[in-house]
Amino acid sequence: MSLFNQLKARSDNNDLIRIGLIGVGKFGTMFASQVIRLPGIHVVGVADLNVQSCKSNLKLAGWKPEMYAAKTLDKALEAGTTCVLENFVSLVNEPRIDIIIECTGNPVKAVDHILAAFESGKHVISATVEADALCGPALARKAIEFGVIYSMAYGDQPAMVCELVDWARVCGFDVIAAGRGHKWRSEYRYSTPDTIWDYWGLTEEQAERGRLNPKMFNSFLDGTKPAIESSAISNATGLLAPSNGLNYPSGSIDQIPMLMRPINDGGILEGSGFVEVINSLDENGDMIDYDIRKGVWVTLKSANDYQRNCFEEYKVQTDDSGKYFTSYKRWHLIGLELGMSVANVGIRKEATGVAKEFLSDVVTIAKRDLKVGEVLDGEGGYTVSGDIRPSNISVKKNYLPLGLTAGVKMLRDVKANSILSYDDISIEHQTNAYKLRKSLEQSI
Repeated sequence: MSLFNQLKARSDNNDLIRIGLIGVGKFGTMFASQVIRLPGIHVVGVADLNVQSCKSNLKLAGWKPEMYAAKTLDKALEAGTTCVLENFVSLVNEPRIDIIIECTGNPVKAVDHILAAFESGKHVISATVEADALCGPALARKAIEFGVIYSMAYGDQPAMVCELVDWARVCGFDVIAAGRGHKWRSEYRYSTPDTIWDYWGLTEEQAERGRLNPKMFNSFLDGTKPAIESSAISNATGLLAPSNGLNYPSGSIDQIPMLMRPINDGGILEGSGFVEVINSLDENGDMIDYDIRKGVWVTLKSANDYQRNCFEEYKVQTDDSGKYFTSYKRWHLIGLELGMSVANVGIRKEATGVAKEFLSDVVTIAKRDLKVGEVLDGEGGYTVSGDIRPSNISVKKNYLPLGLTAGVKMLRDVKANSILSYDDISIEHQTNAYKLRKSLEQSI
């Protein structure tokens, strides 16, 4: 069962899993800091539009300059080092690379990168969950067509929730709900890159030290990223989206079984089998003790009185009825954990989560009044945020998916808090992302 021993065996046999990495922002840099410690894996090349920034981030992650000094991919393969490139094309076209890791965070560009990798026979691990929320089931179908693996990135919360849901189901339990934690107040919906660090709880000095992108971090705070990740979880596990968006019920880890049960059993769920996000702040905005802000969880239900008695006998923390139980991981370590995906895809030929069906969607909500001619700035910016909806509702109402909002122009005035539709904006119809998204909508 040990993936690490299998990685060591790959190293001993000089049968390395060869990686091409696209994008060295926060996620890519975190992975870079770990991969130099892992046997059996060789990062042959890294592609980033800003080569100097990329090299600086590799140095920050602990790489010595000679480790990324290869002038060509051939030289990198010969010497066991890494070539840093500006253009991703030669990376995905290199036949000796096995897996492409997509870490740009840009859903439209990510779709281009992913499709190009598929066409070159490469497996893909995508840390750009925005692309998965936009058209993940369509990308998964494309992977099958090309005979390759498309996988969520372990370390990001969706893949870790998929693991918990799979564990529960393999054990024989009915999954009642699953999701992640968050720090949430209603005013966060209007947060911008100018307000993020105070809300997040970091100083500007800490943000600068970590080279943190305020727009990216703001997408977590304003509810967009929780919606994106919840949508990805839903489409990969078959769990459903709440009808009117995420509820963010407040509670500690021990209170999750009380919250994550159907309304008729005293909880907040519309029924069984939903995604949701647990709020780590109480009604006064104070942190709750023993919170799940940075973690993931799954709530399941005992099948009968015998199992409920087992929970009691083994002192399991349940709801007050003794029927509902929550398992969890309190922390996720983002790119520091990506080795799990690399090993699973490279050795077991198995994805660490992949979209199966188009159940949930991320719709676009105006943060303020928007005027004709304004250009939207996408995820985490000043103009819009995202929330989850069932896809059959979002498609029927022609709602604009959040993943297509960067750089599009408003054709109509829209009031703050309104959900935008395709009719409100002018959009480029020729991108791969738009075409895949439309093919997905036609499946509803």
